[in-house]
Amino acid sequence: MKIISLQTHVVAVPPPHIGGMYWLFVTLKTDTGIEGAGEIYAATFHPKAMVPIIEDVFERYLLDHDPHHVERFFRQCYSSGFTQRPDLTMMGVVSGLEMACWDIIGKAANKPVYELLGGKVHERLRSYTYLYPINSKGEYDYGDPDLAAECAVHAMEQGFTAVKFDPAGPYTAYSGHQVSLEVLERCETFCRKIREAVGNRCDLLFGTHGQMVPSSAIRLARRLEKYDPLWFEEPVPPGQEDAMAQVAAKTSIPIAAGERLTTKYEFFKLLQAGGASILQMNVGRCGGLLEAKKIASMAEAYYAQIAPHLYNGPVGAAASFQLAACTPNFLIQESIGTWDGFHAEVLKKPLQWEDGYIIPSREPGLGVELNLDVVREHAPYVGERLHLQMAPNPADVKDHSPARG
Repeated sequence: MKIISLQTHVVAVPPPHIGGMYWLFVTLKTDTGIEGAGEIYAATFHPKAMVPIIEDVFERYLLDHDPHHVERFFRQCYSSGFTQRPDLTMMGVVSGLEMACWDIIGKAANKPVYELLGGKVHERLRSYTYLYPINSKGEYDYGDPDLAAECAVHAMEQGFTAVKFDPAGPYTAYSGHQVSLEVLERCETFCRKIREAVGNRCDLLFGTHGQMVPSSAIRLARRLEKYDPLWFEEPVPPGQEDAMAQVAAKTSIPIAAGERLTTKYEFFKLLQAGGASILQMNVGRCGGLLEAKKIASMAEAYYAQIAPHLYNGPVGAAASFQLAACTPNFLIQESIGTWDGFHAEVLKKPLQWEDGYIIPSREPGLGVELNLDVVREHAPYVGERLHLQMAPNPADVKDHSPARG
């Protein structure tokens, strides 16, 4: 079996752009007629730059190769241009193409991918969602703790047993910084009101995105400990694992991190430093399914758990579910609501979610098929914004606006 063609689909996500401004899907076809789908979570460059990069990687390292040989594909891409080091954009491309290979492998074997990566451990996957509070004007409002508490109760009533929120804004290209007393107070208020609203029926997942320097993160953590969050997410910028470990050593709240890291090498440094006990790899960025499985196995030796990150489209989500289903140290999977809306429309059959849990597909491969009519209807992406963006100016102590991407 050989791979003979690639198609790249840049899909514009309609307003309110839940899951990002756009999604990068790829489909591979083999000489036996089997097709596989993947999703690339690479946000550093605009899609008009990414498409030729994807094509270059495909032509150099995947065209006319057997899709089963994922180790060969990973190592040749990882070493491309005499690099042999983690490269965020290259690993995003590798991740999407590699998961498309696994989709083909599963279809050829007539097995879900999780059965080929160790076998199913979990029949259903505990999930959480961000809170998306809507105010009386019909707008998303992330700065109102009372509205967030109402939204948390709604999520709990749907079946979620954990909710995530991020009131510690803003985050800028110049983070980490020392957050203001007003922001510290807002964060504590959010935790207090949401805890009062949901009691012990939901875990609180306190999301941040590297906004703080370690000393600021420690100050915030001390305020939040009384509300017993399940985690404190990426409190300092990624890439300096000893700084993350400083925070971990000073709080009883578990540290979760990893959505912006790639490959086993970066996650190893984080674990070795004691920087996190919950790893949040994104399968569409970290190097693909096999690399994610290696990261999860490495975490197992540290008694660390995984909570795969997911803020993209449903193909990457389906791949993440495959990883979670066969991973003993799985904790919880990020959901985007209940996988309705555009996440459902772009697939022939929606992802399955029931009473707070994701139900892994029993279909061969990743278990999803793109609805190409919908894909074509929303292509190409013509906006200028990247998938997510940071504020371009340094944080101002008088700026109390909530975090936005």
